[in-house]
Amino acid sequence: MNKKLKEKISEALSSVLPITLIVLFLSIFVVPLSTDTVLLFFVGAVLLIVGMGLFTLGVEMSMMPMGEAIGSKFTKAKKIWMIILSTFLMGFLITIAEPDLDVLASQVASIPDDVIIFTVAAGVGVFLVIAILRIIFQVSFSKLVIGLYIFVFALAIFVPDDFLPVSFDSGGVTTGPITVPFILALGVGLASRSNDKDANENSFGLVALCSIGPIIAVMLLGIIYHPSEATYDPVIVPQLDTMQDVAKVFAHELPIIVGEVARALLPLGIVFILFQLFTKQFRKRQLMKMSVGFIYTFAGLVLFLTGVNAGFIPVGKLLGSELASENLRILLIPLGMLIGYFIVAAEPAVHVLNKQVEDVSDGEISAKALKYTLSIGVAISVGLAMLRVLTGLHIMWFLIPLYGIALALSFFVPKIYVGIAFDSGGVASGPMTSTFLLPFAMGACEAVGGNIMSDAFGIVAMVAVVPLIAVQVLGLIYSTNVRLFKSKATEADSFPVLLGEEDE
Repeated sequence: MNKKLKEKISEALSSVLPITLIVLFLSIFVVPLSTDTVLLFFVGAVLLIVGMGLFTLGVEMSMMPMGEAIGSKFTKAKKIWMIILSTFLMGFLITIAEPDLDVLASQVASIPDDVIIFTVAAGVGVFLVIAILRIIFQVSFSKLVIGLYIFVFALAIFVPDDFLPVSFDSGGVTTGPITVPFILALGVGLASRSNDKDANENSFGLVALCSIGPIIAVMLLGIIYHPSEATYDPVIVPQLDTMQDVAKVFAHELPIIVGEVARALLPLGIVFILFQLFTKQFRKRQLMKMSVGFIYTFAGLVLFLTGVNAGFIPVGKLLGSELASENLRILLIPLGMLIGYFIVAAEPAVHVLNKQVEDVSDGEISAKALKYTLSIGVAISVGLAMLRVLTGLHIMWFLIPLYGIALALSFFVPKIYVGIAFDSGGVASGPMTSTFLLPFAMGACEAVGGNIMSDAFGIVAMVAVVPLIAVQVLGLIYSTNVRLFKSKATEADSFPVLLGEEDE
């Protein structure tokens, strides 16, 4: 096996093993689960580990170089309309193929799936254009984000209550494993050609802005269609009697996922081919390496999504419903936080963000520190989401103050941390959130007799907002420590000089 691939699978194992052991512990000592259900989960975990290893290696070999090359070419384009048109088309095509978008579309009543998909894709396309133009014209990220979120919360007043959590969830769901690596690399490529002293800071923030587009798009659909209710697809836990039944579950899911991933990567492949034909950017050896990378990305994403869809969804639903029973309800919040802490490490795009941050900052911001910060943020997010499930509190009682704190912090934190923080929200709320945490919340909500659409949905939005605060707090602590260190170093340097002057 390729040495690099071994390394990636080993990293994936260390990321997925904690959540696997937690589920095993809960199934033995707290919530007894049937052997076949636990087996389903473990087979899913194995596929997830191998898939994540292949995916992260494939992204490094193909999607990151392609995104950076396209981003750097944009800075050389003299016609602004060409940048706007090509950026919109890329954002639209990549989003329309995002596997998680189909899941979102099926949750909304009274609105055709195609209308949801095309509208959300257009929202991402428009906001990717805004993100690119912000870098080119050096517009303040903080001021732009504050203005956009003020508009979002003003618009929320007119959106039906049952539709509101789905609207906010859409921002996290649509920035998934396909869009995030490409958009992150695009930002790095754009910033790399800039002579601006804030080039590193400007390389982040694209994912954050692209997450706002779907929220506004789905809100507008809610206002236009004004559906009387928003339905959801109930999670069905399969009845399994033999190992053959377990194999059939994965065999049934595999071809569906293959089709979704093929459709997801096809637009990127077309963009890459057209880019290469017009620019001749990559040499033959690079093209071969990137082609292998695309194969790794495809295979990894198929295994990953098959594992989480077939193995994690039913277990998430069962754990949530059992922990919300009257006898165990007191454990729902702390155990939800524990699951949230470890599950974010299994998000494939989180690994991409961590590496990107470490590379761009030349190691000053370590991937390890960012990983632990995101874990803490997601743990708090899930705790608050479980509180909503138990109490039925309106989502706005959480989102308004949390976004208020995040936006206020942006004035006091170094710019690079602001961009990273707002990107981290979209990155943390990926497929693991929608395929494990959302069914977990739905199962718990069903058990307590709550409204699933208003109380369980919104967990993706919660996971997307708290990391904004956590990463900025990390930036505040880091920048304070750096200032203190420099201050002490200056004092130490000046002390011997003063002594020497006195001796003379």
